[in-house]
Amino acid sequence: MIPEEYRLTALFIITSTMLTLLIWGRYRYDIIALGALVVAVLTGVVPGEQAFEGFGHPATIIIALVLVASHGLTNSGAINLIVPFLIRSIRGTSSHIGIMGGIGAALSTVMNNVGALALLMPVDLQTADKAQRSPAPTLMPLSFATILGGLVTLIGTPPNIVVSSIREQHTGQPFQMFDFAPVGLGCAIAGITFVALIGWRLLPKTTREREAGKELFELGTYLIELTVNAKSKTVGKRLCDLNEACDTHNVTIIALLRDGLTMPIFARWLKIQSGDTLLIETTAEKLRDFVQALELDKLDDSRTARKNSDLTFAEVVVPTDATIENRTVAIVQLYDRFETWLIGLSRQGSRVAKRVRHMKIKAGDVLLIMGPSNRIKEASDWMGTLPLAERNLQISYGKKPVLAVNLFAATIIIASLGLVHLPVALAGLSVLYVLLNIIPLRQVYESVDWPVVVLIGSLIPIGTAMQSTGGAHFLAQGILHIAQIFNLQPWMMLLFIMIITMLLSNILNNTATAFVAAPVAISVSEKLGVNADPFLMGVAISASCAFVLPIGHQNNMLIMGAGGYKFGDYWRIGLPLQIVILSISAPLVIIVWPFF
Repeated sequence: MIPEEYRLTALFIITSTMLTLLIWGRYRYDIIALGALVVAVLTGVVPGEQAFEGFGHPATIIIALVLVASHGLTNSGAINLIVPFLIRSIRGTSSHIGIMGGIGAALSTVMNNVGALALLMPVDLQTADKAQRSPAPTLMPLSFATILGGLVTLIGTPPNIVVSSIREQHTGQPFQMFDFAPVGLGCAIAGITFVALIGWRLLPKTTREREAGKELFELGTYLIELTVNAKSKTVGKRLCDLNEACDTHNVTIIALLRDGLTMPIFARWLKIQSGDTLLIETTAEKLRDFVQALELDKLDDSRTARKNSDLTFAEVVVPTDATIENRTVAIVQLYDRFETWLIGLSRQGSRVAKRVRHMKIKAGDVLLIMGPSNRIKEASDWMGTLPLAERNLQISYGKKPVLAVNLFAATIIIASLGLVHLPVALAGLSVLYVLLNIIPLRQVYESVDWPVVVLIGSLIPIGTAMQSTGGAHFLAQGILHIAQIFNLQPWMMLLFIMIITMLLSNILNNTATAFVAAPVAISVSEKLGVNADPFLMGVAISASCAFVLPIGHQNNMLIMGAGGYKFGDYWRIGLPLQIVILSISAPLVIIVWPFF
């Protein structure tokens, strides 16, 4: 415990250290937030009896239950009903982005935006394949559209729920389900229109046309390790003798590995021996033919693989905080668990000259896995990856899609009318989904993004302390001092806070950004003697608009490998898009939520 007079200083030290660690990104955000909460309790900044109130807070519960409801809509097959109408290659790029972006945004108003993108990304990739063009011009706009759709409703994105809960603490009344719609809808329409007509054209030509008409569904090349068995046709041959086979099957031999050592690739006179490993670079489509032609094996337990005739390939993308993120291919040991092999890795469409088994898997990587068709999905689910490309895309309809949609719509209506509190309504919906077998009971907990729950539950007591210790008041005084120096009017202050929040959202988790900015926005409004709602609404909009960096939002990371994007590609569309959103949202906020 520290003396009362030093608690504000301690709070700023804890908060600034937490923000620094979040920006650094070395450790997961939920661990950082939970650690900050523990330190805050130990120093007396947060009373011990209030330490875990955040985990029972309505905002935390709503976010968890929205994820369950989102999973139910996906499981029911309701979303897949629209897929057959989307896979059309005859549309131009702009019209395709407009249609896909509109549907993605609409889905994001009622479900998790990461889930909405995961559902539509394979469709977008297949459409690009049929049109014989690169998916790069359309994937990033689709990602941004699903983020923008979350601005429209209370449950569309976590920052809206956070800001609503902070408003309830301040005024006793939270924002209602569709209070965000007038401003959020305007931003979504303007943003999607921009990315459809102009935004995608701002990507570098090399990105937009990268392997156009050829790479597409192959999603770049993979590094794959193949074992030379005693019966292989390569035994006794030199590396240079394989040139014809490599040219025929579009394969590049990167290295020859023997007894754990990498042989120099220029020593092409070396004779291949049984037990050697070939590190090759190829695509999913070419791999099987090359392996069969030379009678090679996939590294590890290849004898079983050769006996199994029901082997298939699948491509999956690694989202942020997947089970296998930052783990090496060797440690994953997929075969021991699922009789499935992780045989290839593609990263931003570029070659990585390292042994595949010793590479750390990163968010945005695209993985090529091989195994029995009935075990592929189990392996993908365990890894926490999302399906990206299937060789023969089948549109499968789940259980009771119409019933699932009607139950969800009824839940939203009764909550919007104030008949039932939103957390209770969503909890009831989750129970019904389980009872009707729309969601198996074991999937209820699997569908919740627990790191986000821990983040929110940890930050709520710290946010409360920011108010009770006068921290928000202190920061507001600093902002008002700047306003006095430059003679800023309330609308200028709103724009100033929105810009700061938007900048923070590009380097922090958007939920953390909302928790930091909202109390300060309330204090600024009190000092100015104006309504706090426009400032809170401005924070909600800005906290969700993380378009400049891939680390700003999970969706941005999700598309990085599939689209072959570089780190610097995002700002080319994202920065102009943020300017568009600011120019649209600020006037709308002032009109819909006036200062006086």
